[in-house]
Amino acid sequence: MSKTLIFGHKNPDTDTICSAIVYADLKKKLGFDVEAVRLGEVGSETQFALEKFNVEAPRQVDTVSNEVDQVILVDHNERQQSAEDIDEVQVLEVIDHHRIANFETNGPLYYRAEPVGCTATILNKLYKENNQQISQPMAGLMLSSIISDSLLFKSPTCTEQDVEAAKELAEIAGVDAEQYGLDMLKAGADISDKSAADLISLDAKEFSMGESKVEIAQVNTVDTADVLARKGEIESAIEGVVQDKGLDLFVFVITDILTNDSTVVAIGEKRDVVADAFNVTLDGNQAVLQGVVSRKKQIVPPLNEKLL
Repeated sequence: MSKTLIFGHKNPDTDTICSAIVYADLKKKLGFDVEAVRLGEVGSETQFALEKFNVEAPRQVDTVSNEVDQVILVDHNERQQSAEDIDEVQVLEVIDHHRIANFETNGPLYYRAEPVGCTATILNKLYKENNQQISQPMAGLMLSSIISDSLLFKSPTCTEQDVEAAKELAEIAGVDAEQYGLDMLKAGADISDKSAADLISLDAKEFSMGESKVEIAQVNTVDTADVLARKGEIESAIEGVVQDKGLDLFVFVITDILTNDSTVVAIGEKRDVVADAFNVTLDGNQAVLQGVVSRKKQIVPPLNEKLL
């Protein structure tokens, strides 16, 4: 049996990288020849988690068909978010918690998608279903993923299943979820050494919404003003991406992890859709979205509804 690569979406976040590592661990325990890889750089939040639990980051790849014939996707399914040559390999499995869009295969596959806040919550179940023990490092990575995706259980995407999984995993990992989670989020919110190009690509996803191409990037911070002080530089970087990719809209979301509000900067021909979708007024391409922290649940659906 040939090796199978496991990976998440481009511009990987903590859930994407950690879930690839964790699912590879489970599949190996079950006798499969798999390897976790990543489709982008490791962010500071993810690096904090990897170092905390003494786990090496997966190697980065740009294409996969030059190495394998079969892959497993975690934390995504949309083609534009995946490997550039995803159409040239067979997708054996998908483990995800997002909407299903732009996805089809030539043959049957195992597809596990649940309306929970994090892929790691599903992986926690899979260990149990397969009667496999969760090691301390893998528990730590799954806990980190849940904390990241739920913004320490404050995001509307967070479910009771996520909270219960986090409690179980924190005990195995030997950490206090609240204290460790705050330390991890603060590590990820330190963007002082990031360029404008880095900021708009750290956690960016491209979506097809009707006939429109939309990219939504999100950064977490403890002081929104620090990010907006570089607004001109950031807007110039966004305009370059819009032109290069032929985007109709780019939405840059700055989320304050202390207030749980977000400020958006919208660039592109369809920027006015943002004002309509969220019932706000754009002032210099910018608006505050109170109580909005989740791209998946609070940003993508309203925009998608207006652009369909």
